[in-house]
Amino acid sequence: MQTSPLATPFPDMPPIDGVELRVSRARYKTWDRCDLTFVTLAEGTTVAGVLTQSRCPSPEVEWCRAALTLGTARALVVNAGNSNAFTGSRGRAAVEAIAARVAATHACKPSDVFVASTGVIGVPLPVDKAEAGLDAAFTAAPCGWLDMAETIGTTDTFPKGASTTAVVDGRTVTLVGVIKGSGMIAPDMATMLGFVFTDAAVDPAFLQRALTAANAPSFSCITVDGDTSTSDTVLAFATGKAGNRPLTDDDSLGADAFRAALADLCRQLALLVVRDGEGATKLIRIDVDGAESDRSAHRIAMSIANSPLVKTAIAGEDANWGRVVMAVGKAGEPAERDSLSIRFGATQVASGGLAVEGYDEAPVASHLKGQEVEIGVDLNLGEGRATVWSCDLTHGYISINADYRS
Repeated sequence: MQTSPLATPFPDMPPIDGVELRVSRARYKTWDRCDLTFVTLAEGTTVAGVLTQSRCPSPEVEWCRAALTLGTARALVVNAGNSNAFTGSRGRAAVEAIAARVAATHACKPSDVFVASTGVIGVPLPVDKAEAGLDAAFTAAPCGWLDMAETIGTTDTFPKGASTTAVVDGRTVTLVGVIKGSGMIAPDMATMLGFVFTDAAVDPAFLQRALTAANAPSFSCITVDGDTSTSDTVLAFATGKAGNRPLTDDDSLGADAFRAALADLCRQLALLVVRDGEGATKLIRIDVDGAESDRSAHRIAMSIANSPLVKTAIAGEDANWGRVVMAVGKAGEPAERDSLSIRFGATQVASGGLAVEGYDEAPVASHLKGQEVEIGVDLNLGEGRATVWSCDLTHGYISINADYRS
């Protein structure tokens, strides 16, 4: 598969004390690559998560949702090539078998084992392959973040990871994240599969609040195709090995710094997913200002971002602002035609219900030829604002998805 033209190099990322990675071949598909990731987590690790709002979630999502209420984690298993979604009791049994096998070999409770799967929907995860893959992972040599990022991918064209640091209680703590996602990206909560690890000591309730807050302007502000997955999962694990006094609330020393670092990391990861949108050639940033509320601005921005007409116009480098007007109007949110302003890049192209008289198309054409495109909308109704990210829609998206199960 050809690497996305928007790809960025995988960064050098430091290890996290209390986190050990291993990968193996469960052979969920007929491919010559690792497809099972096994992560062990130090005793005392806390966990938080945001999960798909799909009404047809995978058994893995249901398992994680229940386990998150306990707030502790000792292991993570990620399967690639089979989402195990819409598989009934056989799918649930597979998740239970995976958790039980890890718990039995690593002296922890099944509820301390988190499981995520991604791939084709409707095919039960084969327990024999899962168990054989786990057994191979248990004895495999520890590996690095790049290995994990490559192993959890499906239609991804490049591995995705990011890291950052924060000073908490006088100590420098590290946050690392890896993520996969390329299609079926229009989440209500997160993207496909993302995992954040930190050596900070963080109370699970505070970690959950911080992750939920970080999710809102990041994973919940990206879209590739308007389709929310059955398996979307983002989990954050905090091992506590940095030695800081645990973060318990916003008054804890370094709480603001940690929240800011987590938000920054989630934004970095979210944008990597859009850069790998299936068939994408352009990253699109959409800013909506002047809405009646932030929620209204967000809905309007997502209406623009998910419009096939807008996305194909950008693919064709056509500044068809009429399609943006259409997307604003169909969003179902307050908007006044004669108050609306639209820009491409820094150039205002429409205002007051009309094209800007005599605007210079040359800088617009130049802007649209780049790999990063900005669309700005001002409704001039209030103080609400939102920013979302999308990508263009090309024939490559059709090719990938028409042949997905082949």
